[in-house]
Amino acid sequence: MNIKSLLLGSAAALAAVSGAQAADAIVAAEPEPMEYVRVCDAFGTGYFYIPGTETCLKIGGFLRFQTSFGRDAADSRYNQEDFGGQSTSDWDAFSRAYISFDAKSDTEYGTLTGFFAAEFNADNDTDAGDSFIDVDEAYIQLGGLKAGFFYSWWDKGLNGETDSIGNNTEFNSIAYLYDGGSFQAGVSVDELEGTSTKSNGVGVSGIVSASVGGVSFDLLGGYDTEFEEGTIRGLLSADLGPGVFQLAGLWASNPNAYWARSEWSVAASYRFNATDKLAITPGAQYFGSLQDSLTSFGNDDAWRAGVTVDYKITEGLATRVSVQYEDEDNGDDQVFGFVRLQRDF
Repeated sequence: MNIKSLLLGSAAALAAVSGAQAADAIVAAEPEPMEYVRVCDAFGTGYFYIPGTETCLKIGGFLRFQTSFGRDAADSRYNQEDFGGQSTSDWDAFSRAYISFDAKSDTEYGTLTGFFAAEFNADNDTDAGDSFIDVDEAYIQLGGLKAGFFYSWWDKGLNGETDSIGNNTEFNSIAYLYDGGSFQAGVSVDELEGTSTKSNGVGVSGIVSASVGGVSFDLLGGYDTEFEEGTIRGLLSADLGPGVFQLAGLWASNPNAYWARSEWSVAASYRFNATDKLAITPGAQYFGSLQDSLTSFGNDDAWRAGVTVDYKITEGLATRVSVQYEDEDNGDDQVFGFVRLQRDF
């Protein structure tokens, strides 16, 4: 065998071995294309599609710093029996973080919504009630049917911070609202546990609303089956000049879960939009025949007046200042309110 034959044979052998190894080589799979978050504009701004689904999700919330003032202001945000009270201080500074998740999708029965929101409160951590986490709302809604823990129609109030026209405003409820655009009608069944010393409490509320142009009106009623008492409330809102005028009145047969402070009350406010960033809202309310026991009203009256100032510092950042004065028969008058800084997102 000569040198030439040896070289040719070696080359052929190497080629055969290389071919066999190439046939057995592991080929890496091509990476799957990444699915980027898509904007969902079917339900308004801020929603995006959850990857791999047709469900739209919106995440929102705010961060708030607030200093409140008034008689025993440090105890006013907590149930003293549950938390033992904080102090007798007439001013109190605290911070709050609020976050919400709103998931929506279209179905053959209408829009399906799942909503959850929680707030995280931070004080100075000196006793049990100073810092806590609270489920603010958690409900499921399909079309006009809503079930879960949410704010009722009693939570709707006037502009500003002067009025108080709802006693308990959040329940575990089942509600249905017919929305005809300019006309709405709804009914809810509310669990009233914890709103009184009685157990097995059930309440029923009904609302009728109408709006024409810049004027809207709500008529709301509630019946507490345990106390066998009810409340009726009307609320008028109208665009007037550079602002919005609102008027509310309510009457209760006797104290109940929906209203207990007085037999009747009238409240009014006017939100004056001074500029695009500044709004000033004076308000007043009168309380006739204040509650004097768990089940009855008495003869004392009270009135309240105050002003709320809102200023938009920049996009997403605003401040609110509230100052209120209240005078009650056979009681001490008082000045109370707060200064708030809030960043919304």
